[in-house]
Amino acid sequence: MAIKGNLKEASLPDVLQLLAMGQKTGCLSLSDRSNFGYIFFDRGRITYASIVNRRDRLGDLLVKNGLVQPKELSAAIDEQGRDPSSRLGEILIRRGAITREQLEQYIRIQIEEAVYYLFTWAQGSFYFEAEQRPDEGAMLVSINPENLLLEGARRIDEWSLIEKKIPSLDLVFEIDRTREPDAADLSDEQRKIIPLTDGKRTVQELIDESGMVEFDVGKALFGLIQAGFAHPVGRRQAQVKEVPQARIDEHRNLGIAFYKTGMYDEATREFRRVAELQPRNLDARFHLALIGLRKGDDRFALRYLKEVVELGGTRASVFHAMALSLERLGRMADARFAAEEAARLAPRRPAIILSRAILLLKAGEVPAALQGFAGYRELLGDGRPSAAYYTFALLAEAAAGRADTALRLGDEGVIRHPHAAPIYLHMGAVLERKGDWEQAEAMYRRASEEDRELPQAHKALGDSLYRRGAYDDAAESYGQAVRLNPRLGDDVYFRMGNIHYKRMERQQAVELWRRALEINPQNSVVRTNLELVESVLR
Repeated sequence: MAIKGNLKEASLPDVLQLLAMGQKTGCLSLSDRSNFGYIFFDRGRITYASIVNRRDRLGDLLVKNGLVQPKELSAAIDEQGRDPSSRLGEILIRRGAITREQLEQYIRIQIEEAVYYLFTWAQGSFYFEAEQRPDEGAMLVSINPENLLLEGARRIDEWSLIEKKIPSLDLVFEIDRTREPDAADLSDEQRKIIPLTDGKRTVQELIDESGMVEFDVGKALFGLIQAGFAHPVGRRQAQVKEVPQARIDEHRNLGIAFYKTGMYDEATREFRRVAELQPRNLDARFHLALIGLRKGDDRFALRYLKEVVELGGTRASVFHAMALSLERLGRMADARFAAEEAARLAPRRPAIILSRAILLLKAGEVPAALQGFAGYRELLGDGRPSAAYYTFALLAEAAAGRADTALRLGDEGVIRHPHAAPIYLHMGAVLERKGDWEQAEAMYRRASEEDRELPQAHKALGDSLYRRGAYDDAAESYGQAVRLNPRLGDDVYFRMGNIHYKRMERQQAVELWRRALEINPQNSVVRTNLELVESVLR
């Protein structure tokens, strides 16, 4: 189940309740344009949450609560810097600074704080993708979302008031030293930020240096402002200097997070920003190309892939992507060259060898394609072949005159990939060539059921139904096919026109035949039908 929407129309608490009640498992991704967060669920319970580019608060929490000394934390962070794959909590346990039970307690607090922070996002978008799991090695918890809603609602109400006084974390505040408050009247959080509120540090720097979360700092500062002890002195003036790597990483991390959840416009914005800040950054351009491929904008993809190559990024993955975009643009000779270059650079990478074999098959080089498919299986070893392999390898076997082998390969494919519509579609084509019309139609129907967005499946089913005279059902399948792809083929409109003509709906038939001629002006049968009917209508 995929759920997506706008936080203005459906609040985060409402979405959490929906996922909890449905006992869903997966990842809820949220974006408020400049930030990105995740909440993972397992059967309706929260197991993990994080916010991209937000400082990890685990160390701050442990120091704040006296479990770890600042020097111990610094040493652990240094060790993590030398081995980024290690998690901070595990390093602290290994050093004997905390116990696993203590770590689990504060990981839970950290996750709760992340969710509370996400509650404050009043605008943006969300997307839930089922069956997604946190990265391997992440320490998971089990939290009932209902337990967070009451505290979350309170924070939302308070934050709406805080934002009126502190609309941006770039603001700088100063304590009025002529009338400092009595320490006895202050909260622990206020006592901690007063020495830092010096007219120089931004609110974001107060958050970073105090080790407290945004809400606690905001609430503490808001109280000081309301009491007249603190006042704004402006915003931090940006200094003209070299762009820090941390800032570039921030845009890159956001871009990857947006890309993974299909938010391609937002991902494009972030990767373009990286490319602006680092004109020779190959990774940003490559991701922009991948976004173009995902969106079906092959010219956009090709533009950035060429830039990567021009900047020296002659990687196999670049030529692999280039081959795909060139193929979809109909530039088969260029696609072949790119595929060969990718295979030369990575001769043992299965995905690249498979793509080359598919391209050879489409070029009609069946023996070479079969050799490529065999090489792909050999490279995989005991690994599971992809759905694309079965989809095209069975066609290669059929083209070589081995229809039974092709169908056995298809049977193996649907066992391993039972929801892969293209495998059923191509098995139907093989069965049709064998004259097994009934089984072919069953395969086409299964393909259209597995992927209702695959126009070729609806067209193939329509052809099968048309062939046996089930014209009303055929018209329905054809209609679905051309709704998905209006330029699927002149033969679709030709047969749709024939169906309407049989119903004595001549005007509709004429309109459909005209559409067929627009797609293929050389179709003489359609032209003859059209001329005959138009002469009668006149």
